[in-house]
Amino acid sequence: MSVWNPPRLLDLAGKSLLRDKTSTICALEYLPTELFPPLFMDAFYGNHRETLKAMVQAWPFVRLPLGGLMQMSHVGTLQAVLDGLDVLLAQKVHPRRCRLQVLDLRNTSQDFWSMWSGSRATMYSRSMMAPTVEDRSRREQSLTPLQVFIELCLNERTLDGFLPYLMSWAEQRKGLIHLCCKKLNIVSMPLGTIVKVLSMVQLDCIQEVQVNCPWHLSTLATFSLFLGHMSNVQRLLFCHIHASVREEQEQHHVVQITSQFLRLHHLQDLYMESPSFLEGCLDQMLRCLKAPLENLAISHCLLTESDLTHLSQCPSISQLKGLDLSGVTLTDFSPDVLQGLLEKVASTLQELDLELCGITDSQLEAILPALSHCSELTSFSVRGNLLSLAIVQKVLGCTTGLPGLCQEFYPPPRESFSSQGTLLPGRLAQVRAELYESLRALGRPRTIWISYSPCPYYGDDTINHAERIVYS
Repeated sequence: MSVWNPPRLLDLAGKSLLRDKTSTICALEYLPTELFPPLFMDAFYGNHRETLKAMVQAWPFVRLPLGGLMQMSHVGTLQAVLDGLDVLLAQKVHPRRCRLQVLDLRNTSQDFWSMWSGSRATMYSRSMMAPTVEDRSRREQSLTPLQVFIELCLNERTLDGFLPYLMSWAEQRKGLIHLCCKKLNIVSMPLGTIVKVLSMVQLDCIQEVQVNCPWHLSTLATFSLFLGHMSNVQRLLFCHIHASVREEQEQHHVVQITSQFLRLHHLQDLYMESPSFLEGCLDQMLRCLKAPLENLAISHCLLTESDLTHLSQCPSISQLKGLDLSGVTLTDFSPDVLQGLLEKVASTLQELDLELCGITDSQLEAILPALSHCSELTSFSVRGNLLSLAIVQKVLGCTTGLPGLCQEFYPPPRESFSSQGTLLPGRLAQVRAELYESLRALGRPRTIWISYSPCPYYGDDTINHAERIVYS
């Protein structure tokens, strides 16, 4: 037997209003606040543009989270909302009902709409909906500048849809709005277009920057001129920045890029994947870091032993929680350099990634005393290195006193392979048994992972998965 769910009176009232555009617009002055969100949703999905335009001018909340409704490009409905904003921007004083200060076009705030549509039981109390003394005072002030929050993922596809329309609208209203973006992600787009977009955005609003496309060093140098104005950036990620053979011009670009870090006083997380330009000049960047970092990743590139020495002496890593040097070849480095680096971060380090570093048994053994003092360590990985069973057992013994260590990734010890690099299941089973006995002898419940990939020494023919060894 089916259950009949009759429509709510609130929904019926909204649908009744939308049948008559003139009545709806006239009623907005007296419409209860509770009716605004569900009525706005009905008008949005029903493409009632004139009603949307009028509702924006009477919006009784500080924020209009329009992005939570835009599951696809809605240029028409967006245009109606922006037309309503144009009316507001032309006025010197707020309308009586309107409290709008922020248009949020990010894909967030679905909870706001689901709550008011009745799909969630929780409702705002009237005290939360009522304007505060501060809000009432704003009614007598000009609406400008209006903050418009957007998500910026710049790729070829964003050249279609509503972003070009929004940018054109914003460009014509400079000074009346602040175009804000907290997260900037650049995937693929001509540099000229990127420059045009960034010239319209409040750069000091950006908190996270990701560059996920292969750039030449000269392109990054041009972008860095904007980066220097992103004074509130907390997280910065660069991938695949290519430099040619070190020439005077390339060195000039390096200086231009690294000098912008002087302005990033709030930088906490720095991730640089395949930064080929850093070899031999890491100290230039480190000298420009002004804030203590929480996470640092310099991966899949060449560094000199001098670079690593400068890193261990950098004041900005003294509070480091995450360190990732995966893919940086350390085979010929003095273990003293690695030991000094770990000693520098021992009191705060939580995650250490030394995958694919070419670390030898003797190097790993030399840094074990420093590793054992990393009291906050929770994650440790040396996958992709050619290590013996004996050294893996020594690492297990050395780290058994680290109570927070719960993620450990080791390569199959070299005893698991034939001399030709073939993984031998029988030997692997024996190695697993010996590692389990080592865990049992240490007497602490523990889980470790033996990961077969990556394995640069024996190629990609090894089994591409990880096996768990549990002692409890």
